[in-house]
Amino acid sequence: MKSVEESVSSVHFNSLSDDSNVVRSYVNKLRQKAEKEVEPQHDVDLRDSSLIKFLRARDFDIDLSLKLFLNYHKWRCECPEITGNLCPTSVLGLLQNQYHGVLSSRDTSGSRVLIYRIGKWNPKDFSAYEVFRVSLITSELIVRETDTQRNGLKAIFDLQGWCFAHALQINPSLAKKISAVLTDSFPLKVRGIHLINEPIFFRPVFTMLKPFLPDKIKQRIHMHGGSFARSLSQHFPADILPPEYGGRGQDLDGVCAEWTQFILSSEDQLRQLSLGGAARDGDQAGSLLHLPREGSRPVGLSNSSR
Repeated sequence: MKSVEESVSSVHFNSLSDDSNVVRSYVNKLRQKAEKEVEPQHDVDLRDSSLIKFLRARDFDIDLSLKLFLNYHKWRCECPEITGNLCPTSVLGLLQNQYHGVLSSRDTSGSRVLIYRIGKWNPKDFSAYEVFRVSLITSELIVRETDTQRNGLKAIFDLQGWCFAHALQINPSLAKKISAVLTDSFPLKVRGIHLINEPIFFRPVFTMLKPFLPDKIKQRIHMHGGSFARSLSQHFPADILPPEYGGRGQDLDGVCAEWTQFILSSEDQLRQLSLGGAARDGDQAGSLLHLPREGSRPVGLSNSSR
């Protein structure tokens, strides 16, 4: 009779439920290794629901999952200017400016689609670290979704309005921290990065970022320019794209406003993440994370419902 490990090659990991024997076996192995690496005084979440995120992000390779797990907690400790305060109020102005949103529907591959509107970021009011914090807040929320753990995310960066004041905010130190999250310090699969309306003077910043990125990520970066509608439609169905991007979905202002409301409603979970360690399902924040129902208005869903 085949063991769980021997039979796993015939099973597609992405289709496995959290409570399957295969998943439990891998979770236990990762926990055992993590316990040997984590210092007792450090408060880290070693429960199944936390460890599964790292396993799915690395296709259940135990050693790679452990490396990602350790890098994630190391990165959080080394970047307090970003991770120290994930409460929505710390970036409320950016959110209210409708700088960022997440489409309510996934793309055809099941990926979440995130949108960033650089023109809505006034560098006189908000630093690049605060802008990056917005991205981290969303990442910490969507990584709880099983479908996102399995299928990752794609991001659209609308660079209309990019100016030298933005460029001056991006230094090599921040570029390295951004690349760490994209590559080996956060349990999300980045399936695509799409740049639209990028001006010529954005290229020096992109050149600064490129050396820190692995070839896999570089190959997933698409630069669409100002005439982006046709090329963008080759990557995303028109039904989910906003009309501003050539689609038939919800308009950009609506997308951003709805996601801002969701972030604000998640303040309890984000406050716990700000205080060190991952939020516990059974803590005061409760076992429900009110994730927006895909394709409609937000509703309450349990952490394991995706």
